[in-house]
Amino acid sequence: MPGTDPLLLDEISLLLVWTAVAIYVLAFIAYAIDLARRSDLALKAKDEVVARELVTAGGGGVLDASSGSTASGNTPAKPRYLWARMGTALTALGFLFHLAGTVLRGIAAERVPWSNMYEFALTGVLLVVAVYLIVLTRFDLRFLGSLITGLAVVLLGGATLAFHVEVVPLADPLKSVWLVIHVFVASLATALFALAFGLSVMQLLQARRERKLAAAASSDAAAPRRSFLQTLPTADALESLAYRFAIVGFIFWTFTLIAGSIWANDAWGRFWGFDTKEVWTFVIWVLYAGYIHARATRGWRGTRSAWLSIIGFAAVLFNFTIVNVFFKGLHAYSGLTS
Repeated sequence: MPGTDPLLLDEISLLLVWTAVAIYVLAFIAYAIDLARRSDLALKAKDEVVARELVTAGGGGVLDASSGSTASGNTPAKPRYLWARMGTALTALGFLFHLAGTVLRGIAAERVPWSNMYEFALTGVLLVVAVYLIVLTRFDLRFLGSLITGLAVVLLGGATLAFHVEVVPLADPLKSVWLVIHVFVASLATALFALAFGLSVMQLLQARRERKLAAAASSDAAAPRRSFLQTLPTADALESLAYRFAIVGFIFWTFTLIAGSIWANDAWGRFWGFDTKEVWTFVIWVLYAGYIHARATRGWRGTRSAWLSIIGFAAVLFNFTIVNVFFKGLHAYSGLTS
């Protein structure tokens, strides 16, 4: 943008980013309240359905057991998760401020905003929130809202505090079209892995609850107390959805690995050199390949499958933080001074 001070644009970008963080905090609170109220709302809805069925039966209606409705046209009312809707609205608002801050950072730098750790976090977290909001149009994953917004607050706020650097010109090896392709696809894969991670965490919690219910039913013991988990899909359904997101993310990560090798050949004259960043990118690929293969061919389902998904995402975070900061190599483009 001719005639505009890049430092001023970056300051405005920072203000927008911190505003987004504040809104994500509010969204996290709304989603947390939603989870706290879900069990009561579900129980209330169930009681209303039972009461309606009794009234209908008294009036001559016949209950349709297959649909859960009555012949008189009454259908069970679904709980209305008002706080979840508020959380989603706030998340969308935070996303808009986040997007504006990211775009302004790119305008200030006159390039794509993902050439150092701060900018990668800025864009990566933006894509995590974007993928979450897009997926909501098809799947009701608002029960993941507190985890996604909490992750956004920690990663975005932490990166802004620890990794923010002033706009500087690109290093020579980064002056390539592969900067646009390679890093963006890696960020998109990370966003999908984040959703798979959240679903795997919920799967473990739901599986634990289902085991307690089964044990209580077989021993006539007291059932576990109500929780938001009773409003979630079954552990098997959560696992299946996590697996689908992980597969798509794995495809993008595979492309990331291939594109990185091509870029390395253009920049350094070799496809592979066992640089720390290259090795960890491959380790992540192996972890998710193992997860997908074990679940598809070896029957690794349930808890073992969930832990593989969680370990894979932990490796992604380790690759972004610890490897970038503490391991020196050819990929030393964090932007931080040593």
